[in-house]
Amino acid sequence: MTQHDRQVSFTEGPVTVQEDQNLAQLLETLTEERPNRVVMETKTAIGAAWVPVTYRQFEDTVRALARGFIALGIEPGDRVGIMSPTRYEWSLLDFGLWYAGASGIPIYETSSRTQAEWILTDSGCKAVVVESAALRDTVAPLLDTIDGLENLYVIDEGAINQIIAAGEAIDEAEAERTIEDRIANTTADDIATVIYTSGTTGKPKGVRLTHRNILHVVRNGPADPDLNLIVSGEDARTLLFLPMAHIFARFVSLVAIESNAVLGHSPDTKNLVADMQSFKPTFVLAVPRVFEKVYNAADAKANASKVRGPIFRRFAKVAIAYSRAIETPEGPSAFLKAQHALGDKLVYSTLKELLGGELRHSISGGGPLGERLGHFFRGAGITIYEGYGLTETAAPTTVNRPGNIKVGTIGPAYPGCLVSVGEDGEILVKGDHVFVGYHNNEEATKEAFTGDGWFRTGDLGSMDDDGFITITGRKKEIIVTAGGKNVAPAILEDRLRGHPIVSQVVVVGDNRPFIGALITLDTDMLPGWLSNKGLEPMSVDEAAQNPQVLAALDRAVNRANEAVSRAESIRKFNVLTTDFTVDNDYLTPSLKVKRHKVLKDFASEIDWIYDSKR
Repeated sequence: MTQHDRQVSFTEGPVTVQEDQNLAQLLETLTEERPNRVVMETKTAIGAAWVPVTYRQFEDTVRALARGFIALGIEPGDRVGIMSPTRYEWSLLDFGLWYAGASGIPIYETSSRTQAEWILTDSGCKAVVVESAALRDTVAPLLDTIDGLENLYVIDEGAINQIIAAGEAIDEAEAERTIEDRIANTTADDIATVIYTSGTTGKPKGVRLTHRNILHVVRNGPADPDLNLIVSGEDARTLLFLPMAHIFARFVSLVAIESNAVLGHSPDTKNLVADMQSFKPTFVLAVPRVFEKVYNAADAKANASKVRGPIFRRFAKVAIAYSRAIETPEGPSAFLKAQHALGDKLVYSTLKELLGGELRHSISGGGPLGERLGHFFRGAGITIYEGYGLTETAAPTTVNRPGNIKVGTIGPAYPGCLVSVGEDGEILVKGDHVFVGYHNNEEATKEAFTGDGWFRTGDLGSMDDDGFITITGRKKEIIVTAGGKNVAPAILEDRLRGHPIVSQVVVVGDNRPFIGALITLDTDMLPGWLSNKGLEPMSVDEAAQNPQVLAALDRAVNRANEAVSRAESIRKFNVLTTDFTVDNDYLTPSLKVKRHKVLKDFASEIDWIYDSKR
């Protein structure tokens, strides 16, 4: 369809957010409707049993927290920083602040003192809640340097009980009337949170999201008949392990509360497999790197055996072929069906048990998943519905769904959202989910929108006749070679990163004669891979120069090059001995490569690629 001569992907949204609706009211209403329904399960320690929490129990604690915040002087419109990994208390604090008419400002627990200082100062936080003593030590000095920052609370040192205790010192009836007044006076267009983008360049920008923005996506997803099949049902369960400082995780937690699914929190990804097996989610939302890791771990485990290695590879191909055949008019052949059934007994069932045994659906966002992985998981019985969104769009803007999926695309528009592609290939977005602007940054806000009100995502893509979008790269990351060829690095990077021993890839070649790549090695996967190949254990430095390792990477590069033209293909690569991580500041907290920093700090390694004498 067209809007002002522009092709638009649009799916009708079943829900329109009203002026007087807000996120606190959402929980209040749901608690009245289903007080004894289990909304979350939580546990106190690694290996402990999951303990059910009903809507009424959760909301009672939220109200107690709100009374505490009010007693501590938190006023409507105030902001409180939350610096903690994903955990049950995060959800409590989020709603406790909304009930008090305030809002939580997330800070990644990996952030430095300087980064935390910027967020707390720019957002104007009145208090901050951190998880641990270590984070307290990071933030505590800022109480003396940031005007208006008055209090610091530590979750591991009883912050929740301390805040609740403060509320017990004031009249409960009066406090409850205050809470109800604040909820009633919070409009859909009031700010619900300010989320600071990871900042691949410069200081992070504060994205101002309203209650309307977030409610629009939280309510329209479960109200959509197709998406409802994923997130709802008597047995629906989801385990949240993404950082709640990211909008994607906040969205997941709220969708679970809205859709009647039981929500669990997994604070440490080191325990993720154990948590998956004990919690047994029916659906999860994750970033592509999680699915890459799951596949690579299964591959490495199988290849530890001379017998199981070939079996895994064979039936991985069967899964991909089976998934692709589903999309053809004739469907899978009888022979392929028989092979697939055998693969389920030998390979796929083991993979599903690794993920808890009940996982049926997954939604992937935060970056391109890749067609091969998408087909593998669907063929193995776990369909991954790839989607797309940004902090500025309150998470989802497009998504594949049951009965309406094209593997390799990010799907059509999410319910209630409009998506288009500009003349230059940039993906443009409109709808009630689009943010109202960057905090204290009018210039950046103005630059983010077209003259007719479309939000510029900065991502490049294409749209087919059915409204399905395919991402082709980042607008600012387009490489122009010396020969004038425009190259989108994401296609090559995503394919190459799928190799078991590859951690990160940065494609280079701006104003150079050909395309090259910097590759880092996955230190977790490398030892097992070396052992499976009959190679002696070796350091990353040694592996980066080992002929057999380099030959394997060369084959992986050639496979990645099959997706592009000769002029766009990687001709030469350099294996780095330093991986890109959040700790060394080459990755953002949401695991995006800080390309500008890599290009600057590894300039000599890039020059090595183009040294004609080598």
